[in-house]
Amino acid sequence: MSLTKLSIHQFRNIASASLNFNSKINVIVGANGSGKTSLLEAIYFLGLGRSFRTHLTSRVVTYEAKAFTLFSEIIHHKNPIPIGLQKSKSGETLLKINGAYCKKLANLTQYLPVQLITPESYNLLTGSPKNRRAFLDWGVFYHDPNFYPNWSRIKRLLKQRNAALKQCKTYNELQVWDNELCVLSDQISSQRQAYFDLLIPVINQTLQDFLPDFSITSQFFCGWDKNNKSLQQYLQDNFERDKQLGYTSAGPQKSDLRFKVKGVPVSDALSRGQLKLFVYALRLAQGLFLNSFDNKQCVFLIDDFSSELDQDRQQILAKHIINSDAQIFVSVIKQENIDMLFGQERTVFHVEHGKITVE
Repeated sequence: MSLTKLSIHQFRNIASASLNFNSKINVIVGANGSGKTSLLEAIYFLGLGRSFRTHLTSRVVTYEAKAFTLFSEIIHHKNPIPIGLQKSKSGETLLKINGAYCKKLANLTQYLPVQLITPESYNLLTGSPKNRRAFLDWGVFYHDPNFYPNWSRIKRLLKQRNAALKQCKTYNELQVWDNELCVLSDQISSQRQAYFDLLIPVINQTLQDFLPDFSITSQFFCGWDKNNKSLQQYLQDNFERDKQLGYTSAGPQKSDLRFKVKGVPVSDALSRGQLKLFVYALRLAQGLFLNSFDNKQCVFLIDDFSSELDQDRQQILAKHIINSDAQIFVSVIKQENIDMLFGQERTVFHVEHGKITVE
């Protein structure tokens, strides 16, 4: 998969732009506030149907405009697929893929697998387990076609169960949800574990370049202690507690990835700069896995490439990016060292006050 063309209208400070992209490396140069991150955000929208900066569409639409519109051409299995997306401030969404209207933004994900790295990416390791579940599920989604329908069903069951908790007086009243929930939870747990087991060697290989001085252990936690008792038993034993909390406290919605250095969580053992390098290794590993194991091309969006990276680390990151054989969009404030890091086989876009020109 790769993004070949993109037309942007009324997206943040980009009033209008029509761009043709390099199938490999695209460098976006501009000062802070120029609109270079907005360009990455527009591409991210085409991959996941949402922003990575806000959940409010009104903040994405250009001031005084009613809606933003994105038209694109994506190469999918060697075929060009036109995709159009429009979102209004009032909340209306129009999505058209290959000439047909689609109701679900989730349909976008199969056409443009996007990996995002920003200066705040270390939150993947320091933030809540939700961030790490999202990281893991991104990979499982593309690796196992049965994952998404299973997880969608689990989310519906959990919503029904949590609502029932407020009304049930005995655990037996929840059995209708828990029987199916436990079966699906075991399936989801196995799917996540199988993918993570395959991903770990790729992560370790990239870590050898980024953090060679650290021995980092990786573990998947399914959301309950399987060695202690079954999920069914956990749900039954925690009924009164869950009823007081108002939600289900054990299950795949509580799964996590645990990374440690000598038994200490990486969030406590590594500096912010080292955590950022670790996230680079994780994101790159997922992209490499997608390319090599699943035969799908990942698109990397890297915002503020040189932030908190010395020259040696920039070279390491650039090397891995180039070797990934993926399409890359990299934003930088200054064009210094671009030729040395990425060579001549790239397209450079200059952004100034929302206007985009090609070098």
